[in-house]
Amino acid sequence: MSTAPISPLRQRMIEDMISRQLGAHTQRGHIYSCKRFAAFLKRSPDTATCEDIRRFQLYLAETGMSICNRNRIMTGVRFLFRVTLRRLDLAAEIYHMREPEKLPLVLSKDEMKRLLAVATSLKARIMLSLGYGCGLRAGEVVRLKVKHIDAAQKVIRVEQGKGRKDRHVMLSRDTLALLRQWWKVRRSPYDAGTPPQERFLFPGRKSGEPTSTRQLNRLFHRAAEAAGIKKGATLHGLRHSFATHLLERGTHLRTLQALLGHSKPETTARYAHVATGMIAAVESPLDLLSQPDKKGKKRRKDQPDQPPA
Repeated sequence: MSTAPISPLRQRMIEDMISRQLGAHTQRGHIYSCKRFAAFLKRSPDTATCEDIRRFQLYLAETGMSICNRNRIMTGVRFLFRVTLRRLDLAAEIYHMREPEKLPLVLSKDEMKRLLAVATSLKARIMLSLGYGCGLRAGEVVRLKVKHIDAAQKVIRVEQGKGRKDRHVMLSRDTLALLRQWWKVRRSPYDAGTPPQERFLFPGRKSGEPTSTRQLNRLFHRAAEAAGIKKGATLHGLRHSFATHLLERGTHLRTLQALLGHSKPETTARYAHVATGMIAAVESPLDLLSQPDKKGKKRRKDQPDQPPA
């Protein structure tokens, strides 16, 4: 553990982030960004000029870093200048690139069956089932507690998910059966003094902490390899598959938006682009050319439509 003293500038920035209730992950990212900027300058960031910011952004571009990572770094640097240093002139010099829109990778229903079938343990199977069957993010899965499971109303309460929002998701019969089976064999020496309702469903190796998302990610990739899935699937892809498969079954976009916890309907609507079942079911206009017309005569592909009399 490092015992190096924290500089006054970094301490002030940490206080600014805490007062604005930024998440721990966001705080670490902002600190890393400013450390990287300071390493580039070889001096304190509070001495930076407009030219320094221009050169730093050019440097990031020349390293071949992805647009997503470049934007993430400059977001942290902008927080430093806009909030902590109150240098709005320098913050105005920071620009963000438009990130390329990529379709999320979705597993087919057959691949999902294989993935869950080869899960090496009951813990792995139930955690992966929660990701796919409820559309939960990895952090939401590991933070589930007993009190969040409402068997009477058949829902799971997700507390303070992304964007610090609460929401409910469905609790299926199969998921509830797996949870009850898991609770009978679950063992943890670290939460014996914790009330049952406050215990994590998937406790970690430290008192008061759940299983890490890194461990869940390892369980996913182990299962994906055993299932023979080789198309670059990710743990977050379970959530994408949940949304896509529901959309293909006719679930309304507004309902899907509530289940996923999206603030904007546009975010949910992107799953229409990867719902291959819906896309494949659309009849091509080319096929319509060879279909019989209303009088029962088959229209030739080279025959133009006749104008009305």
